[in-house]
Amino acid sequence: MHKLPVFLFVLLSPIFVSQAQKLQSPSEFLGYQLGTEFSRHHQVVDYFKMVAAQMPNHVKLESYGETYERRPLYTAIISSEENIKNLETIRQNHLKNAGILDGNLTSNDIAVVWLSYNVHGNEASSTEASMKTIYTLLKEKQEWLKNTVVIIDPCLNPDGRDRYVNWYNQTKSTPYDIDQQASEQNEPWPRGRANHYLFDLNRDWVWASQKETQARLKVYNKWLPQIHVDFHEQGINDPYYFAPAAEPFHDIITDWQRDFQTQIGENHAKYFDANGWLYFTQERFDLLYPSYGDTYPTYMGAIGMTYEQSGQKGLGVLNDEGDILTLVDRLEHHYITGLSTVEMASKNAEKLNAEFKKFFTNKNLKYKSYVLRGSSDKIDGLKALLDKHEITYGAAASGKISGYSYNDSKNGNRNVNSEDLVISAHQPKGQMVQVLFEPHTHLADSITYDITAWSLPYAYGLDAVASANLVGTTTIEKTLELNAKNANAVAYVAKWDHMKDAEFLAELLKQNIKIRFTEKPLTTRNSESFDRGALIIIRGDNKKVENFDDIVIAAANKFKRKTVAVTSGFSKSGPDFGSPDVKLVNKHNIAVLSGNYTSSLGYGELWHFFEQQLHYPVTSINTDNFARTNLDKYTVLVIPNGYYSKFFNDSNLEKLQTWVKKGGKVIAIDGALNIFADHKDFGLKTNASKDTTTVKTNLIAYAEREREDTNNLITGTIFKTEVDHTHPLAFGYDKNYFTLKSGSTAYSLLEKGYNVAYLGQTPKKASGFAGKNTLKNLENSLIFGEERLGNGSIIYMVDNILFRNFWENGKLFFVNAIFFVNNSAFE
Repeated sequence: MHKLPVFLFVLLSPIFVSQAQKLQSPSEFLGYQLGTEFSRHHQVVDYFKMVAAQMPNHVKLESYGETYERRPLYTAIISSEENIKNLETIRQNHLKNAGILDGNLTSNDIAVVWLSYNVHGNEASSTEASMKTIYTLLKEKQEWLKNTVVIIDPCLNPDGRDRYVNWYNQTKSTPYDIDQQASEQNEPWPRGRANHYLFDLNRDWVWASQKETQARLKVYNKWLPQIHVDFHEQGINDPYYFAPAAEPFHDIITDWQRDFQTQIGENHAKYFDANGWLYFTQERFDLLYPSYGDTYPTYMGAIGMTYEQSGQKGLGVLNDEGDILTLVDRLEHHYITGLSTVEMASKNAEKLNAEFKKFFTNKNLKYKSYVLRGSSDKIDGLKALLDKHEITYGAAASGKISGYSYNDSKNGNRNVNSEDLVISAHQPKGQMVQVLFEPHTHLADSITYDITAWSLPYAYGLDAVASANLVGTTTIEKTLELNAKNANAVAYVAKWDHMKDAEFLAELLKQNIKIRFTEKPLTTRNSESFDRGALIIIRGDNKKVENFDDIVIAAANKFKRKTVAVTSGFSKSGPDFGSPDVKLVNKHNIAVLSGNYTSSLGYGELWHFFEQQLHYPVTSINTDNFARTNLDKYTVLVIPNGYYSKFFNDSNLEKLQTWVKKGGKVIAIDGALNIFADHKDFGLKTNASKDTTTVKTNLIAYAEREREDTNNLITGTIFKTEVDHTHPLAFGYDKNYFTLKSGSTAYSLLEKGYNVAYLGQTPKKASGFAGKNTLKNLENSLIFGEERLGNGSIIYMVDNILFRNFWENGKLFFVNAIFFVNNSAFE
């Protein structure tokens, strides 16, 4: 085994020597040679607990949360005895250095390194490496710990890891089978990559939709390390990847961050070269999309890095070059880069602290303030996200500002008041503010690993201005007005324009309260005006409900919904409460397709949405059982993004059509639209290519093919769409909506049916990258639409509004599709 150089002159206390000598290695503790078996999560936790118990003066083990499946989440903080004694002082000095905490530094000479393992559950070698890493740091690398605090999170995704490990341990041969076609080399759906709700936790750092991420951020922001490493695995034929990263780098990344990545990479290369291990750098993995485990730390001042080991295949597999890649090999590589990282931190602690301080000075930011306007619900949703990242904000002081208008895509002036929210870049985390709010992200290279647009004003549906000036703020003061019951009320009426309204609706439906919604604007006798979609909860519909008022008011207060008590169903304008335009909301039985052919991530987004956001019951139907499923038990079937060409054969499609014609409702999302596109029985047609280029692909040079292909790509781009806001699918929306388009597939406007949201003759890109050949093909293309089939409907959602759960402004379209569209079909 190759060992890193050790210092020849190390002064150790007798106590430390005694403790370190007694410390069990992972193999001794587990009872098997590390890497010859996959360790279950509880075994890893037990090892770290043992280490902390045996060396309490050098290790502090902290539980910071648990997963959806109740597995514990831990960090181990490792340092010298002196540093552990003064850990809180070190932490506070570190944050004072960044300006996060006020006060004077008492010292500034400790480097903080955070090592994150196994965010993807089936990339399982790194958790094994974490045990060897902590063991070696304590046994052999004590000198590094004198000026370094090392934080190890041995497993960010215990649910996904155990899903993979338990499956593998049950499936593998003895001895393991290296054949790529063997059962143990091919995971079944949904695989172990994602967490319980099948979310990719490595795309969730900013959006913090998942329980694990939310818990981790609280600890991460307490420390804000100067170096953060995210350990991964890639395909079996790719060797090891480490920093420096590939272009594009975001503009805020400093020269120092770029340079020190290279220094760390060179240090890794020294050890890899000595062992004859292959590696590559500066390819594939860029630093742009902010929600990764390398970019989020980078935008918070760290040297953020991804390390990728070839793997994701059992205890051993024969790759295409004829080499056997083993778990022992894989964990050893991660172990070496982990130690090499700590070594570089220790050698450069002083420089790390100096450059860390410089990062937070926020010089040369284009915009100094972002001013946002919208409903209080949308503003509150954004504030909740900012709170998770400990980013500060305030209410605008009255006056006039100038800057870039997001909605108009041009510069202009605006009067502001205390209802407007201001996020200033003039705060320690101003760099992250710029990344999250800037209207356009500069792309140094169009070949990127992920989406290229995510600007929060668009995601939250807020009218925003980015100003080059500091905008004055005042303290936000808001008192919650609770609803009170009114025994004389004929009905309670509530607006409809936010997910909180949908949660209120779902809560009442679960309690068997009958609710109506209006398809036309109305004004009550007391001159209260309500737009389309407003909920009308009529006492006469609920005669048999005991404590009717108490139930409605309790639900309204729970979700902070304002209800208006109306004493007459006779409207001043618009429909009366008994009008055919005031329809009963049906209590739908909803099914979601899952299993093979569906995207596990797409299904997970729906699963999480129903259980954790809407809080409404849903039944999952596995594709293996679809042919024998009685669809008549359900009124709505949601088909997530997926790959259905081999699933919806004539028999399955005929079954689906028959059910829809009887009154069923299908909501098809993203890739699911291919089930219906260009089929003779449906009106959905793919947009014919309008590319007029005369260059033939086969004449493009081999070296230029990848770059040329970007001309036909859309990589997470924001477009401004036209909306028919009179259609029930768009209730709660205005005439325009900003959509996040993650692919270039386009569908023509429906000749029969309803084009509810669409791109017109000249598609308007608001932010992000779109290849030069794509915009023409998007002309007059569908975003959301409805096609009637018999008594039922198919709702087409070209863009996935539940993508990674962060496009908050799109979620009401999905709820509308369930409860409002073609409502009469279920009466």
